Amino acid sequence: MIRIQQLKLHTGHSEAQLEEKIRKTLRIREGENFSYRIVRRSLDARKKPELFYVYTVDVSTKGEKALLRKNRNKHVQESREVRYSFPEPGSEKMHCRPVVAGFGPAGLFAAYMLALHGYRPVVVERGMDALQRKKDVETFWETGVLDVRSNVQFGEGGAGTFSDGKLNTLVKDKYGRNRKVLEILCDHGAPEEIAYDAKPHIGTDLLIQVVTRMREEIIRMGGQVCFHTQLVSAEPAAPLGRDAEEGSLSLVLEDTLTGKRREETTQALILAIGHSARDTFAMLRDRGVPMEAKSFAVGVRAEHPQSMIDADQYGTKEGADRPDGLPAAAYKLTCQLPEGRGVYTFCMCPGGYVVNASSEEGRVAVNGMSYHDRAGRNANSAVIVTVTPEDFGGEDPLAGVEFQRKLEERACQAGQGKVPVQLFGDFCRGKISERIGEVKPQIKGGFSFGDVRGIFPEEIGDAIERGIREFGRKLPGYDREDAVLSGVESRTSSPVRILRDEGLESSLRGLYPCGEGAGYAGGIMSAAMDGMKVAEAVARKYRPFDKDAND
Repeated sequence: MIRIQQLKLHTGHSEAQLEEKIRKTLRIREGENFSYRIVRRSLDARKKPELFYVYTVDVSTKGEKALLRKNRNKHVQESREVRYSFPEPGSEKMHCRPVVAGFGPAGLFAAYMLALHGYRPVVVERGMDALQRKKDVETFWETGVLDVRSNVQFGEGGAGTFSDGKLNTLVKDKYGRNRKVLEILCDHGAPEEIAYDAKPHIGTDLLIQVVTRMREEIIRMGGQVCFHTQLVSAEPAAPLGRDAEEGSLSLVLEDTLTGKRREETTQALILAIGHSARDTFAMLRDRGVPMEAKSFAVGVRAEHPQSMIDADQYGTKEGADRPDGLPAAAYKLTCQLPEGRGVYTFCMCPGGYVVNASSEEGRVAVNGMSYHDRAGRNANSAVIVTVTPEDFGGEDPLAGVEFQRKLEERACQAGQGKVPVQLFGDFCRGKISERIGEVKPQIKGGFSFGDVRGIFPEEIGDAIERGIREFGRKLPGYDREDAVLSGVESRTSSPVRILRDEGLESSLRGLYPCGEGAGYAGGIMSAAMDGMKVAEAVARKYRPFDKDAND
């Protein structure tokens, strides 16, 4: 195949125009057939309001080597894309099925790859299936009554299910895992454009369908999925013969609806519990599993009119229609304060909603979410400040968890049990807002005016204010007085890292820490890729379970 980079066309172009551009670039004669695949598409807005799509495409046609020899275009070369390959199985025998704890992106893809290759994994997830979870979450937003077992943080698909569903990643990927994740998602109902868009996203409404289909496929391939089932204990199993070989783990699993417990033995426990499984972190710490506190970030959600963001990013007048059917515009802003703290936007949701993402009684946490069409009135993004172990102190590896909890308790108090909101102008003045301006909050769940700034230590509140003012110099209007801030954005990433060796195992043999909750990912894509990576580690060590069953 031939790869062409830097193919530039106006955003309103037709498919025929793209094909003609390919033909002219490669000098393919009229009447000669060719096929192509879009590898990447990005938006070039440097000459706004004149906007272009920039393509990378792979082309298949007759006489490719001759075309390459004749072409002097530096953007034309042979395609050398790496295709993903699952490793050959190891030699050790599996006496019991591998267990995957947690069914967010890391657990989902770990289980999928293991099931695909004959390992018949058992998945345990403390929350509910995606459809039931959707009902539970919507009930919480409508009534304020929290189900600690099934919410925005816990359940099939993980915290990312109730987000924007962004699929971009900064992880360097020389093994092809990134593309394989996108292919699998497309195979299960995700829009085909996620395979090539520079900033792909699925949206909450479609994500629910995709993860449901993946779970059904896992079961069809021999896996088992147990909802409302929580891992409450993991300890070395005594060597009792075939069912408990030396090096295996004895697990205690609890039905969160009935309280009934059962035991499970496994040689491979993939721990993909997500960044909010605080009780599981504590259980593992108490059992001596090595872990350490790590840096993360905290801050607020900032809402602005989507029309304002569109006007700035696309070079149009505010309120005007987006040109050429372009999507709701996104942004990414960063600044470094003189004293060294970084302030940046995170998980930006064009045409989205702020959501009450709480998972513990008496504590309030927020996140951002959008549907696939991104048709909401406002744009929102987290505006966050990095915090380090030096900020929250203590020797306990879970000190960051307690720091998060304190902020969430203050947020709950500030909003009287609801999401607290404060206009940016009042945030700067230290005054509780009394009325909404032109920016109308788009929040899933109840909200009330409160002292959002007072949630934070002084240095973090100051950093947020200064960061937003700096962002206003980069994106005019970002620091408008009536921008709506809500809090607290505390679940940006895991506050702890569960240590693993080069074989991706903990010093507690058989335990494979995985994904965002274990401190090895940040976002849907990197978590999914880490899930695949850990599944590969298990496969390199063991033979597939279904083959053993037939020995």
